[in-house]
Amino acid sequence: MTSRTRSVVIVASQRRREGSSRRSPRAARKLATRVLIVCGGACTEKQYFDELRRWVRNPAVKVKIKSEVGSPSQVVRYAAGFMNRSDSDFDAVWAVVDVDDFTDLEQAVRESRRTGVHLAVSNPCFELWLLLHLVDHRHEVTTPEVQKLLQRHCSAYDKTRIRFADFADGIDDACGRAQRLEPSGRTHTSNPSTNVWRLVGEVRS
Repeated sequence: MTSRTRSVVIVASQRRREGSSRRSPRAARKLATRVLIVCGGACTEKQYFDELRRWVRNPAVKVKIKSEVGSPSQVVRYAAGFMNRSDSDFDAVWAVVDVDDFTDLEQAVRESRRTGVHLAVSNPCFELWLLLHLVDHRHEVTTPEVQKLLQRHCSAYDKTRIRFADFADGIDDACGRAQRLEPSGRTHTSNPSTNVWRLVGEVRS
């Protein structure tokens, strides 16, 4: 190799190294999807998703969880507020709500469509989603009845402090059972039904 050829090779090598050093680390890797979950309950929902996030340990999805105790439309409006902030960098925002005895669910649905907030609705309540981890339940039920069934199938169940270990092995079962109750995952009018499986799928995907 001549001295001129060696010089060309050295210059080319230096340019490649310089180009690599100028490349942004953000451009060199796929950024994680950021998901915000706003729970309408004070304890159960937030505890479940906190533990789910730790259990899944999915580096492709970063999950932030907040609670906003209120009616479905209030929860949706609170969640939508994060989407309108200039510093918001969430790829998806979810509101987790119950049908229960609330009268503003249709308003919440309209608000979610207008703002782009995703709705995870359980009819009658979030505890139905927990119950489906343990048993295939397909009959109309009230919130007190769901809680009694939970205690029957999980003696350690406590509404104020759930043990995720009691439900972790049944996540796939819950997803399958919930989808059979309402396959589209977008209709909240039937009792029992829950589309929480869609949100769980996003956290796990």
